Amino acid sequence: MRESGGTTLPQVTLPVTDPAFVRDPYPTLAELRRTAPAVYDPHLNRVVLTRHADIGSVLRDRRFGRSALHRYSRDELGWPLPDPRQATFDAFNSNHLLDSEPPKHTRLRSLVQLAFTPRRVEALQERIEAMLAAQLGTLRGTGSFDLVSAYAEPLPVAVIAELLGVPEAERHHLRPWSAAIVKLYEPTATPQDQDAAERAVQEFSALLRELRAQRRRDPQDDLITALAHASDGGDRLSEQELVDTAILLLNAGHEASVNGLSAGTLALLRRPHLWRTLVQAAGQDGSLPVFRTAVEELLRFDTPLPMFERIVLEPLTLHGADLHPGDRVALLYASGNRDAAAFDRPDEVDLTRQPNPHLTFGLGIHYCLGAPLARLELALSLRALCRALPELRLCDPDELGQYTGGFVIRGLARLDVTGG
Repeated sequence: MRESGGTTLPQVTLPVTDPAFVRDPYPTLAELRRTAPAVYDPHLNRVVLTRHADIGSVLRDRRFGRSALHRYSRDELGWPLPDPRQATFDAFNSNHLLDSEPPKHTRLRSLVQLAFTPRRVEALQERIEAMLAAQLGTLRGTGSFDLVSAYAEPLPVAVIAELLGVPEAERHHLRPWSAAIVKLYEPTATPQDQDAAERAVQEFSALLRELRAQRRRDPQDDLITALAHASDGGDRLSEQELVDTAILLLNAGHEASVNGLSAGTLALLRRPHLWRTLVQAAGQDGSLPVFRTAVEELLRFDTPLPMFERIVLEPLTLHGADLHPGDRVALLYASGNRDAAAFDRPDEVDLTRQPNPHLTFGLGIHYCLGAPLARLELALSLRALCRALPELRLCDPDELGQYTGGFVIRGLARLDVTGG
């Protein structure tokens, strides 16, 4: 951040490494929304926005992007040279759909959408339900267990593996690869985290290149085949573009689903009357719409990916601060999703809330491509849990959750429940 951008705003250092803040950031965020909706964080070196309207405005404003290197050199932006220790990670991170800008983003998204269709997502429903039934069958009668490792984590990895067409023998690598890669999105990443993420991208990329070559020779009914053959006027995804797309789908889809389901279940079990409401709904035919609406509210109430960012592409003024190309703006989705200007009774869980304009999947051209899959997974997972374990409850009724320690990707490390 250049001096003119940071010094005209109140300076606040978000305690993103403080376990107490990670466990419950909402009182701090509420105070910022009230007193300082736009601040400069010198530790993050970012302007930070906390209000729903401001975040939505930036997400729709094409003067902000996910990348600036399509317009400017690093020298022009005052950015340091990339770290050679994470060259493969940086190549992936700068080329995938999420961090691309038009016209590259437009081309990539159109090609990926040809393969990753709503019909392909909905066709997974029966397979997802079968996976859930098998998983829950092992939990009945077990007494207490960790909901995160025993239920929330396995399904999203299995679904992404099924969707992509990753062979069973290779699927055990996916969770560790994803966990290693996403650590580099945290401001607290260490050199050891860099090394682990670099290895994970290299190893996953090698597997995906092998699978792409196989699917080009022998097509299957999976997303890798569809991506390998997707064509728009003769244009196709390159090998690297397919690899980057598949890695992104694993990381984004897996982390949001695991964290959304575990945090959402915690919110329900801390409010037993709401859990009982969904248990009752789960016993009815045609209940999935009820769970789809509930999932939207749980994703709003406790946002699994609390902070995203945008990069300034043109000189502009934001809340009185002059910003320059290359400056970064942190968007606190978790704060915007609790903004009373956008939501009635924002600190309460209303499972019937409609409309629900939460920010969890973003807005604008970078709206999450995997949102339909995440929504389906979460609704099916929550309904299956209510049906199979209606007496589920927290081992400790005062449990606030044990978190992994990250804030950019905020998730429970474990959640001890009983009633299996």
